[in-house]
Amino acid sequence: MALEAWLMDDSNEDQRLPHHPNPKELLTIDYLAELGVLYWKLNPDNYEHDSELGKIRDERGYDYMDMLDLCPEKVSNYEEKLKNFFTEHIHKDEEIRYCLAGSGYFDVRDKDDRWIRIWMKPGDLIVLPAGIYHRFTVDTGNYIKLMRLFVGEPVWTPYNRPQEEHPVRKEYIKSLTHKFGESIQAH
Repeated sequence: MALEAWLMDDSNEDQRLPHHPNPKELLTIDYLAELGVLYWKLNPDNYEHDSELGKIRDERGYDYMDMLDLCPEKVSNYEEKLKNFFTEHIHKDEEIRYCLAGSGYFDVRDKDDRWIRIWMKPGDLIVLPAGIYHRFTVDTGNYIKLMRLFVGEPVWTPYNRPQEEHPVRKEYIKSLTHKFGESIQAH
């Protein structure tokens, strides 16, 4: 099954719920690509020997990797960690995540500052561009195993919103402006 993404509703209910609007409207991978979000579907059962994953890592320079098992039984201060992950922020570098088991949501802002929910399931690999506002949460299954990839040593520094004057955010907005050939307002 392909990656699922949709515009979120405005509900303040539990962040782990899908937050589908009514009517439900799925977005395309092409729509995500216009925002700079990249996607591959891989075989999570073969990640240690997957030549396609190896090719992606080589082509994009992802030379560092670690694993994160995110669930109450394996992470101390689990609820606090989820709260931190769900705070809207940017990074100076790409965020690369490969779902090996379980499931969860990456939320990203579109060019109109609306939340898009991306449902990560086993085999989904996504790359969020540097400077895009985003956040993360598990879904109601309360478990996800992610491979985290980096160029060089890992940097996890989040810059919480607002960050409109951050050079990486400005560069991201500029890339969208160039892509669409129109001015995009910073929100």
